[in-house]
Amino acid sequence: MEIRKARDDDLGSLYSISLKTGHLGGDAQTLYVDPDMMGHIYSGPYLMLEPDLAFVIEHQEKVLGFCVGTLDTYEFACRQEKQWWPALRRKYPKPSKTSRSTWDADQRRAYMIHNPQIPPKDLCEAYPAHLHLNLLPEIQGQGVGNRLFEVWKNNARDLDAAAFHVGVNKDNSRAIRFWAKRGFQNHETATPNQNSRTLWMSIQY
Repeated sequence: MEIRKARDDDLGSLYSISLKTGHLGGDAQTLYVDPDMMGHIYSGPYLMLEPDLAFVIEHQEKVLGFCVGTLDTYEFACRQEKQWWPALRRKYPKPSKTSRSTWDADQRRAYMIHNPQIPPKDLCEAYPAHLHLNLLPEIQGQGVGNRLFEVWKNNARDLDAAAFHVGVNKDNSRAIRFWAKRGFQNHETATPNQNSRTLWMSIQY
């Protein structure tokens, strides 16, 4: 398996992997009408706006996983506001909050497009870089995720990043174990959101 820099023509593969790992690390294809919703949020903007920190793992000309991220979470969010979200907001109407209890998966992601989740301020200030790592089930548990993370981390550190965070669904025990084994620790934010499904984890190198 080869780890390499992601290219623009990998975008479709990144979107597909985002969908196939979008439900607690497993397949979310049955949850979405629009198969691009996960990729719009978790992979596309990173490949297009932060290509120096976008890597894939490839085997026999098939992309099986990716690791993407950014050096500065707040600065990246500003670029998304200018260069990524506007076109998507025109494409996807913002769902009404009055019907939130009946939203389907597509509507929940559409709301995120209009109201992106920004990590807590204290987390971003202390651990400004963040990343997303996703592997198709066929290569999970084989050590390739660690290899991919090490490549991403080393490139980020070459660009002067020293403190990183990830956001993990609280119900995704496998992902939590993965990051804990890499040295990431639960981050107790100064502004906890009791309704959030996200567990923030961080590390300083």
